[in-house]
Parts: sequence; C-alpha cells; structure tokens
Amino acid sequence: MNGRLKLDASNPLIWRVTIDNPPVNLYDPEMFAELRLLMDRIEADKQLKVVVFDSANPDYFVAHYDMVRGNVIPDAPGAAEFSEWPNFVTRLAHSRVVSIASIRGRARGHGSELALACDMRFASREKAVFAQIELGVAVVPGGGAMDWLPALVGRSRALEIVLGADDFDADTAERYGWINRALPDAQLDGFVNELARRIAGFERRPLELAKKFINERAGIPSEAQRWASNQAFIGTTHWPEPRQRVAQLMTQGLQQDSDTERRLGFHVGQHGPGGEET
Repeated sequence: MNGRLKLDASNPLIWRVTIDNPPVNLYDPEMFAELRLLMDRIEADKQLKVVVFDSANPDYFVAHYDMVRGNVIPDAPGAAEFSEWPNFVTRLAHSRVVSIASIRGRARGHGSELALACDMRFASREKAVFAQIELGVAVVPGGGAMDWLPALVGRSRALEIVLGADDFDADTAERYGWINRALPDAQLDGFVNELARRIAGFERRPLELAKKFINERAGIPSEAQRWASNQAFIGTTHWPEPRQRVAQLMTQGLQQDSDTERRLGFHVGQHGPGGEET
C-alpha cells in the first residue's frame, strides 16, 4: 500500500495507517479505494488486534471530502461509488480489530467522519481542529456524522456542530464527547502507542467478545441509518446552491493549503445564500 495510505505492519499485532495525500489530505475516491482494500486485509489477518490511523501532515488529518472529484470512480483496485461508504463503516465498526484515530491537524467533514468510524479517537490539544463543514457549502453530512454525533454528544450539541458548520478545538471536542481525549501534542503519540500496545497484549477472544457486547449496548448506528444520510448527502450535491458555493470557495483556495482551508469554518460563515458576501 503506497498511495494515499502508508501501512506500517512491522508489528503483526498493531498496524499503523498513515494518511498521506498532499497538499491537505483530501478524502478522494483513490483514498476510499485504498481504505476498502485495507479493510479486506484487516478482516483476513488472523494476528492483528489494533489498527491506528494517523496523518503524515501535522496540519491536516483529513481536510474533507473532495468537492470536485468526490463522485468519480477511478480505475483503481478497490474503487467504488461513495454510496458504498456505509458498508465500509459497518465492516470497521464490527471488525474484531480495535481501531484508533490519532488526530493532528484539521479533521473536517469526511475527516471527522473517518475518525468517528473508528472505535476510539485521541487528538492533539494544540493542533487538532474538528468540524462538520457541510452546511457551509449547502449540503448535509453523508459520511456518518448525523448518525454518530447525536449518540456521542446529544441532540443539541449535534445540532450546534452540524448546523453551525464551524471549527471546534480539541478541548471542546473532548468536552462534548466527540473524541475520547485531548492530549498535549508532545504526549499524543506515546499515549496512543501505549494504549495500542496494552490492548494488543490481551488475549484475542475476550477482546473480540467485549467489543461485540459494547457495540450492542452502545446502540451504534445501523448501516441502514448511515445509508440514508449518505444518500441525502449525494442528493444535495446535485443542487445548484452547493455548486455555487464550492465554485466561489475554489477561487479562494479551497482544497489547497491556503487561508481558506486553514480557517474554513470562518470562511464558509462569510457567505450568505447563493454565495454572496454578508
């Protein structure tokens, strides 16, 4: 695996998957293809116990969904329509393997939703930024935020996150329940590594059984619920309003390492209906 995802499987019990898609780690169709192939490998491996997702770019975990090429199906192994995302999430959530997101930089839109799909989330207090930015470009979240967030943070905070489409720092995300913990940046890697090592040191069968029971009791969203929100997102992308908003933001540096991307929560709030400056 040597494209958008760099896999370190040197420890057969703990794999590290590093997201590396310059300049801003966009979630694009090629990344989805690689995630699906990775999921095949996770399910087939009999030794693996923990998989950790992190980023090669300290400023971007995953910026967001590729707003230009998101619906493209590339000629690549594992490629699929975005409508297959709920199936991937179901496989990851119900996998016998424990998944951990170690988050530095911006995790907006689908970046937040990739982290939400993991079993646990830990973030750099100084560098992590979270947002569900979709309403700011006139669409609705379609990667699971509308399904995971109400269960994790409650109705009112989920409404604040989704309808406000603004940036949240790691301390607020921790307080809301969006992530497990915010940690000082210098401690993040050590903490995640030690937790992964500790989990991997326990016996496989009780780990699998404990995760199964917790999944059942936590009431994690069903694949059908995630499919419904995914279809809603896909439908809204065909409306004229998001096309206008995305086109305007692209002229201002969207999907490049620009002030627009770095302060996307601010910039989407500066435009009224149809993209006019407010």
